[in-house]
Amino acid sequence: MSRGSAVIVHDSAEVLAEAVAARLINRLADAQAQRGEASLVLTGGRIAAKVYAEVLGSRIRNIVDWSRVDFWWGDERFLPEGDPERNETLARQSLLDGLPVDPERVHPIPGTDSVDTPEEAATVYSAELGGVADGEGLPPFDLVLLGIGEDGHVASLFPGNPALEADGEPAVAVRDSPKPPPERVSLTMPTLNSATAAWIIASGAGKSEAVDKALSASAKLASRKLAQGTLPAGRVEAQGHTRWLIDAEAAAELKHLEF
Repeated sequence: MSRGSAVIVHDSAEVLAEAVAARLINRLADAQAQRGEASLVLTGGRIAAKVYAEVLGSRIRNIVDWSRVDFWWGDERFLPEGDPERNETLARQSLLDGLPVDPERVHPIPGTDSVDTPEEAATVYSAELGGVADGEGLPPFDLVLLGIGEDGHVASLFPGNPALEADGEPAVAVRDSPKPPPERVSLTMPTLNSATAAWIIASGAGKSEAVDKALSASAKLASRKLAQGTLPAGRVEAQGHTRWLIDAEAAAELKHLEF
């Protein structure tokens, strides 16, 4: 695995969601203790929805000052705002609407009712990210949450798609996605990897093969022998640490890792 990586396996999806929620709350609280605020990149998917529900129900959730957390998205489907398929909609319904957040610190990716093309959406989002960038031109993400697809994609960076190789602006338009809808917007891999921490969350047997292959790629990344064709999830390498937080079913096919 790559520098600073670890794999943690939980018995079930329910235990996984509860554990990730507790880790997330403590991660944000630690960031606020250090600099008074925190920045979180949200993801979509069923396991993310379970994590968000666990955060809302947690007895320790109020150790975080939620009004001083900036919320971003790692990717978004290019659909109208409020569409049930948007990651923003999922996050608002399962997390943000139940927390005392500052609306000015919630940063959704523009939808089709704001701009005409995913390229325009990526440009607008890149500008917004640039407005909070550090001296190196990257936003100060304390934590990036990522799911992994059965094909090994993270965010909306799919194997073989040109967006995977983008390294200019922080966000990139994605066209011809192999999963509907075909038009999306995603943070680039360098932007995701600029985070202090990145957590890849996987649940279910359907993810097990992708998890194994991606961890194999992560091991190659550590030795700097990574090829461009490697699964996107295997390229995730945050500046501080990268965690693979998975359940037993998602770990069932692991061959490239010894516990």
